[in-house]
Amino acid sequence: MELITRTLLLGLALSLTNAAPAHQDEPAPEDGDAALPDRCEGIEFDAITLDESGKNPFFFKEGHLWNGFYGPAKPSTMFFKELDEHHHLGHVDAAFRMHNPAKQDAHDHIFLFLDDHVFSYYNHTLETGYPKTIQEDFPGVPTHLDAAVECPQGECITDSVLFFKGQDVYVYDIVTKTVKTKTWPHLPLCTSAFRWAEHYYCFHGHNFTRFNPVSGEVSGTYPKDARNYFMKCENFGHGGDHKAPKCSEVKLDAITTDDRGRIYLFTGLNYMRVDNRRNGLHAFPITRGWKEVTNGVDAVFSYTNKMYLIKDDQVYIYKTDAHYVLIEGYPKSLREELGIEGTVDAAFLCPNEHTVHILQGHMIRDVDLTATPRVINREIPLPLPDIDAGLCGPDGIKVFKGSQYYLYESPMILATSRIAPVPRNITSGMIGCED
Repeated sequence: MELITRTLLLGLALSLTNAAPAHQDEPAPEDGDAALPDRCEGIEFDAITLDESGKNPFFFKEGHLWNGFYGPAKPSTMFFKELDEHHHLGHVDAAFRMHNPAKQDAHDHIFLFLDDHVFSYYNHTLETGYPKTIQEDFPGVPTHLDAAVECPQGECITDSVLFFKGQDVYVYDIVTKTVKTKTWPHLPLCTSAFRWAEHYYCFHGHNFTRFNPVSGEVSGTYPKDARNYFMKCENFGHGGDHKAPKCSEVKLDAITTDDRGRIYLFTGLNYMRVDNRRNGLHAFPITRGWKEVTNGVDAVFSYTNKMYLIKDDQVYIYKTDAHYVLIEGYPKSLREELGIEGTVDAAFLCPNEHTVHILQGHMIRDVDLTATPRVINREIPLPLPDIDAGLCGPDGIKVFKGSQYYLYESPMILATSRIAPVPRNITSGMIGCED
């Protein structure tokens, strides 16, 4: 199962997120294009940003850019033609895409920074009134920047943009237009910054370092060579030739939806995140999001901006304000936190309700999360035992068992039905496996 899990996650990360499709070769420059820069030579990017759709990145280097994770360099003016009309410097200092529906005048615009000016593009067209001085659009932000990256609320404290200059980081609040300055001397000097799948990367030379956008903390072994992760180069890569397993081989350990509507699927030591509003499906080790949970999970549910992760007889509760932070005093025992004994097969909580449904073997045990202390207030025999995972949503309740799931209209029907509905197969559209 561990091999299947690792292979599944790799297939997801490469094929479903548009991320670094390492199975595709970087096409060689055509005749006459030999002078184009080659990112496989280990160059340092000037700026990186997502395009207006949020699906593909632009990598800038002097007067050229790469549109996507593979392919040859092209002149920047093919995509942002006015750049050459306003300057002849052949570079972009910093860039970011603003994804903020509350600011319709700037939503999904791409901002490019050059010396002391900023350019705003929408549909590859320069907006009226631009370029402007940086101070006009972003008061308090310095000129001649090194890098910039958007940081939405939930990942940062407020909807923000992080601007880098030297070892200083200027956190610009999009709503209040105020700036707070931080100094992160432990972070390399970032010549570009990139947000991908809620993770933040500081690029320096041909390397990158992943960092926490609130604290600047670096976790894990860094720096890493960008050619192994963000492009396809000969003699580089990290196993992109693996294929996703058959859907008949997939088994979930847990599944939940958070308060922002994102679905999390857990299998083995890893998890996948489904986000229909942004970049689709992503795969990471569980310890990257919940570092104290080191041995997988048995069940997960979300309630009032908190996520409950259950493993064996322990409950870990995390705040979800900006990154997952373990609440002080946790983990606690299942008995102390939820008033139940034994291990848990699955758990789910329906939207706008306060009762968590705990599935244990042949029983459903309901616990009122508003009660103190929490105790079991109802026990009902479960007609479909040994469930792996459960999820309650607008279309009903899905309970997963092996590579199949069963759909019920409500918790009551799940508990009282004596005939199980026809099982449905997990599909590639749900998990990223091969049908």
